[in-house]
Amino acid sequence: MRGMPTGVAMRDAREQLFEAAERILLRAGPQALTSRSVTAEAGCAKGVLHRHFADFDAFLAELVIDRAARIQSQSAALLAAAGTGTVAGTLTGVLMDLFQSVAVAIVGLITFRDDLRARLRQAWPTGVPVLAEATAMIRTYLAAERDLGRIAPGADIAMLAPMLIGTGHLLFADREGPTPDREAVAKVVTAAIAGVVCL
Repeated sequence: MRGMPTGVAMRDAREQLFEAAERILLRAGPQALTSRSVTAEAGCAKGVLHRHFADFDAFLAELVIDRAARIQSQSAALLAAAGTGTVAGTLTGVLMDLFQSVAVAIVGLITFRDDLRARLRQAWPTGVPVLAEATAMIRTYLAAERDLGRIAPGADIAMLAPMLIGTGHLLFADREGPTPDREAVAKVVTAAIAGVVCL
């Protein structure tokens, strides 16, 4: 009787499946994502996914929640960068890192699957997972820079943070065109913060 392939601890199976799903998302988009394609990509038996998750939408919901939590964990590092370098340079790096990762593909997945969106609304009544966490991270960073006097006291950070995320998402959302380079992102960031940056 054949069992699950050996060599991968069961505790690592979730992350192995998540990484496989990300590779498929980045390579072929949300329409290519099925339980069969994920287990094939991960190189594990078909039943492994269903041993860890109630169904495929539960798996996808956990993937989104896990990746959103990773963005939350990056917030401390960004906050520590306040007061160093330039505000524009730091924000450019944040947007490059965020949107060159799987974030854009995750947003596409949420848009593509109605059942997944319905499940996620329980955890996120407002906002889009991943983008909501990224917006909060940038808002916290901008507030810290304002406290340090590098952003104008009257700057509307609550408006500026989602504007930066929305613009960054639009820049990177075109899967057909070339990926924006750092110069293109820096130009957008510099224009967005021109009226409020003090340095």
